Amino acid sequence: MGLDEQESIRMEEKEQMKKKNTGDSDALENVLYHVGGMGLYQRLLFLSMLPVGIFFAFIYFGQMFITATPQQHWCHVPELAHLDLETRRNLSVPRVGDGWAQCAVYAANWSRVLDAMQPPEPDTPTIPCKYGWDFQLGDIPYHTVVSERGWVCEYSGYAPLAQTIYFVGSLVGGLFFGWMADRFGRVPALVGTHLVACVGGLGTIYTTGVWDFIFCRFLVGMAFDNNFMMLYILVLEYVGPRHRTWVASMATALFFGGGCLLLPWIAYFISDWRKFLWATSLPMAVCVFVPFVIPESARWLASRGKVDQAVKILKRIEKINGTKVPEDVMDEFRMSSRHTRQSRESLIDLFRSGPLRNMIIYMVVIYMACAMMFDGLVRMSEGLGLDFFITFTLTSATEIPSVTFVAIVLDRWGRRKLTIGPIVTAGVFTLVAAFLSKGVPQVALAIASRFMINISYTAMVQWSAELVPTGARASGSALIHVSGYIATMMSPFIVYSERVWSPLPLLILGGTALVASSFAFLLPETMGRPMPQTMDEGERFVRSHTVCGKAENKDDYKYEKRDAFIT
Repeated sequence: MGLDEQESIRMEEKEQMKKKNTGDSDALENVLYHVGGMGLYQRLLFLSMLPVGIFFAFIYFGQMFITATPQQHWCHVPELAHLDLETRRNLSVPRVGDGWAQCAVYAANWSRVLDAMQPPEPDTPTIPCKYGWDFQLGDIPYHTVVSERGWVCEYSGYAPLAQTIYFVGSLVGGLFFGWMADRFGRVPALVGTHLVACVGGLGTIYTTGVWDFIFCRFLVGMAFDNNFMMLYILVLEYVGPRHRTWVASMATALFFGGGCLLLPWIAYFISDWRKFLWATSLPMAVCVFVPFVIPESARWLASRGKVDQAVKILKRIEKINGTKVPEDVMDEFRMSSRHTRQSRESLIDLFRSGPLRNMIIYMVVIYMACAMMFDGLVRMSEGLGLDFFITFTLTSATEIPSVTFVAIVLDRWGRRKLTIGPIVTAGVFTLVAAFLSKGVPQVALAIASRFMINISYTAMVQWSAELVPTGARASGSALIHVSGYIATMMSPFIVYSERVWSPLPLLILGGTALVASSFAFLLPETMGRPMPQTMDEGERFVRSHTVCGKAENKDDYKYEKRDAFIT
C-alpha cells in the first residue's frame, strides 16, 4: 500500500469520525431550524423566566436587607432606659473624634449622673457594653437580625460569617443540583432549588440564635444562582443560535435586574425583616407547578437515549409555533440520537480531555473574578457614604442598560471582547475609586464599575454555557458557577477588611479583575456557532482556535449556516 493510499484512508476515517460525532448535534439543529428558532413556544419559555429571575434576586440579595447594620448604635444602659435615645447617648457614651464610641460606655454611678443630668468626666474609665446596644433607626428604618440580636462590636463577625456559610451552601447546591440536572433532568433540579430556598427562607423567620440562622441561610444559599441557571440553560437549548444572545441577556436584564430594583423598596416599605422574608420566600412555592408548564430539555433527553420523549416535546413546539418539520429530518434526529445514546458523557469525561479541562479552568478563573467584583461592589453599598437603599438601587439600575447593551452588541463584537474590555475597565475604575473620598465620587465610580462588570459577567455566563458540551452542560456550568460561589464567600470579608485600611477592599477587587482578564484570551469565540453536543465536538472546537480567536483549520469545526437561523 502506497503512502498516498494510506493518507487517503486516514482522511476518510477522519471524515467518518467527524460525521459520527456531529450527527446528533446537526440533526437536532435541523429540527430546531424547522420548528422555528424563536416562535411562540420559545417566547412563552422566555416569559416563564420572569418569576424565576425575580426569585433569583430575592435569593441573592435578600440577606443584605435582613442583616443590614444601623450605623448609629451605642451601649445600652438599663438605668437610663426611661430617657430618650439622644439623651441616653449624651449621658453615657464617650466621644470619639466627631462621633461616639459604639462599643464602650462609661463605668459611672448612674444615679449620680441622673441626679446631675450631666455626663461623667471625660477621663472616667470605660468598659465594654454589658447590656446590649441602642440602635438609631435612621439609615436602616427597621430592626434587623443584627440590631435585634446585637451582632455588633465583638459579635460583628456573625453577619459576614452567615453570608459566607450562605455561599458555602451555594457551593454544595451547585454541585448537587448540577449533578441532579444532568442525571435526572433540568426540570426536577429547577423545582428542587426553589423548594429548598422557600423552606430555608421561611425557616429563617423562626430562628432565635446564630447557628440556627446560619443553617437556614445555608439552605437558601443552596438555591443561589442554581434556581436561575437551570431554566436559563433549558431555554437556551430550545432557541436558535441567532436568538440566544438577546434571550439570555434580556432575561437577566429585565427579570433579575427588575427584581434587584424591586427588592430594597419591598424591604423599606414593609420595614419588618420577618414579614419581608414571608413576602420574598413564600411565592417560591409556586415551583411545584413547573413540571406542568416547562418542558424537559430535548437535548438532554436525546443525550440520555429518551428519544421518544424528546420527539414528543419537539412535536408540541411544532404545533404551537404553527410550523412543520419534514419527516425525513425528524427521522434523521431519531436515528442519530439512538446511535449516540450509549455515550452517557459527564463532567468526568470533560476533565479527561486536556483541551476541555484547560478551557474550564480558564473559565473558572474569569468567572471567579467577575463574581467577586459583582458581589463586592454590591455589598459595599452600606459603606460608600450615601443612603443604603438609594445606593443599592442605583448600582442595581446598571443591570438593565448594561445587559441590554450586551444583547445588542454581543453577536457583533463577540463574547471575548465583551468579557475582556469591560472587566479591565471595571478594574481600573475600582482602583481609582480606592483613593477618592467617600460619598458621591466613590459612588459614581462604583456605579461605573458595576456597569462594566455586569457586561463581562453577562457575556461570561453565556460564553460558558455555549462552550460546555451537552452531556456535561448543566454540571459543567454548575462547576463554573460554584467557583463563583467560592469567590463570593470571600467578598464579605473583603468588604470587612475596610476596618484594617479603608482603600483595601477596592484595591483587592480591582487588582483581581485586571489579573483575571488575561485568561479570556485563551478561550475560543463561540459567536454564531451551535453549542457542542459531544465531548469530541467540544474538543475539536477548542483545538480549532488560537489565542487570537481565529480558527486554525475551519474544517475541524464546521456547521452549515442558515441565514434564517444562525448569524
